[in-house]
Amino acid sequence: MLADTNSLLWFLPFTVPIAIWVAWSDMKFMKIPNKAVLALLAVYVIMGLFVFPLKLWAWGLALGAIVLLIGFGATAARLMGAGDAKFGAAMAPFFVTADIRTVLFLFAACLFAALTSHRIAKHSSIIRDRVPDWLSWTHKGFPMGYPLAGLLIFYPLLVVWLG
Repeated sequence: MLADTNSLLWFLPFTVPIAIWVAWSDMKFMKIPNKAVLALLAVYVIMGLFVFPLKLWAWGLALGAIVLLIGFGATAARLMGAGDAKFGAAMAPFFVTADIRTVLFLFAACLFAALTSHRIAKHSSIIRDRVPDWLSWTHKGFPMGYPLAGLLIFYPLLVVWLG
């Protein structure tokens, strides 16, 4: 089931700036700030009480806790960074009513777009000269905050578009 369009629209003005902050920070510093993760969680905890029925809101928090445990396991196995795990957990409650197939398809598209655009930007002197100090240009890892932020932004827009 796709989330109710109206509920996602209430979150969007708050989640978009946080998502942009996360994407920028991860590309520049290869770190996702804990303040951004806590800000995103606060948006869900506070606004979610007004947007979702209490039971659904609580299920969202439970989903976040499950994603956090999985993320910590993946971090311990060196499959992802701790910031990515925490940000994913903070994002999870917003997808409590989501169709998992849609989320996975959109995440794959965001990952492809992020990887492609980052690689093009990395080799473009026009872009790279404007932000030469970004660690993601030379780091061995990829800034996963970039595609995760894309998912957080584009999923509600997709749901609104699909109606």
